[in-house]
Amino acid sequence: MRKLITIALLLFLTIGMAGCSLGPKYNKPTFQPPPTFYTETQPSTTSAADLAWWELFKDPVLQGLLHEAFTNNYDLRLAVSRVEQERALLGVTRSQYYPQVGYDASIGGQQSPYIANHTYYSYNLTTFWEIDLFGRIRKLNEAQRAVYFSTEEARRDVRLLLVSEVAQSYFQLRALDEQLAIARATTKSFQDTLDIFQNKFLGGASSGLEVARAQAALSNVAATIPDFQQQIVAQENAIDLLLGRNPGPIARGASLAEQFDPPEVPAGLPAALLERRPDLREAEQNLISANANVGVAKANFFPTISLSGLLGGVSPQLSELTAAGKAWTLAGGLAGPIFTAGRLKNEYRASLAVREQAKISFEKLVTQAFGEVSTSLAAHQLLAQAYQEQLKSVDAYRESVRLATIRYDSGLSNYLEIIDAQLAMYPAESASVNYDLGRKVALVSLYRALGGGWSLTESQWMSTGGPSAVTPPTSP
Repeated sequence: MRKLITIALLLFLTIGMAGCSLGPKYNKPTFQPPPTFYTETQPSTTSAADLAWWELFKDPVLQGLLHEAFTNNYDLRLAVSRVEQERALLGVTRSQYYPQVGYDASIGGQQSPYIANHTYYSYNLTTFWEIDLFGRIRKLNEAQRAVYFSTEEARRDVRLLLVSEVAQSYFQLRALDEQLAIARATTKSFQDTLDIFQNKFLGGASSGLEVARAQAALSNVAATIPDFQQQIVAQENAIDLLLGRNPGPIARGASLAEQFDPPEVPAGLPAALLERRPDLREAEQNLISANANVGVAKANFFPTISLSGLLGGVSPQLSELTAAGKAWTLAGGLAGPIFTAGRLKNEYRASLAVREQAKISFEKLVTQAFGEVSTSLAAHQLLAQAYQEQLKSVDAYRESVRLATIRYDSGLSNYLEIIDAQLAMYPAESASVNYDLGRKVALVSLYRALGGGWSLTESQWMSTGGPSAVTPPTSP
């Protein structure tokens, strides 16, 4: 009884001392974000990141594609599976806080002409418990918990990237549709011109030069039609892959020019990126995990203290060896390193280096995030100006075609002036589509760079509409 009391006192003393931890406490790196983004003149308190995805992408067909992608996309499903894996591994690490209880049993027999038949059996319950005196288990749990949180943020980042990829791919598809329509309309116009010249040539009222010029203009534009058709098929297949479906046609909604595109997109305060962008939160969780692993490496220098016990019984034939056929043991263990040839020291140095790498990666990603927002802001603003100027160019070329036609009908010029005007108008129309696509792609890139939809709950992400005012999610 005196020994049991002594062991119990040692146990309570050890548990009381287990509150100490040798690992470093995590300190978040400090940043000095710029007061405004590089391309802004003054900061804005509101941000496009506060918009729900269905408020930015108002095309019902595009909304349906996004909803399908949230359900079936392969990368997102893989990210969800990784979250489940790390959650389970966190449970494995947490189990080290508690005693581990097991059992074993055996049975045997004996038969001999000289000895009576006997059956022997024994059974035991065993237990083992490591007392976390120096915080090794606590730091292991802290590291694994951060890894779990980082996979959660990685899943959110994959989902935001998916929104960006589906929307941009859809806009590119609609741009190809417009390019194909322009090519077909221009081809028809040149075909009409060629028919006129061929009829005149047969009648002796036109030269072979005019026929050759008309044929060259027609073939030059007609060659782009199968190229655009091929690009459309490839773009549809790319979207199908994002949706997790077999190759096939993609439904169309509003045209590219009809897609929602606000003239001004507020970016918000640069410092808010740290809480809005999931990739930045993921990088910070990786830093927290690396910091905790420094504590694990430091705790490995110190001994581990454990308690083990056994409670069992034996068959009556073996009970003569133990009192009443029962057996129990309770013991404390102490194990620690003496000589490791520098292994523990180098493991500790390696953990410090890993933490420094995680810190540098985090800082780099923050700086990169500021640049991505500024680049997307500038692209959206400046490409909008380029698009308006290009529309003026298209209108001017259309007017030149009209005037050239009037001059031809009045006998003031030949039909080659009309061909030249049409040849100049075709690339101008194509360029206007590219500028329109560029600014819409920049809008999507800006939404992702700002951490768009950061305040949506999980159920709101999976919906196709909802309130614009949402409550920020709590930390996992």
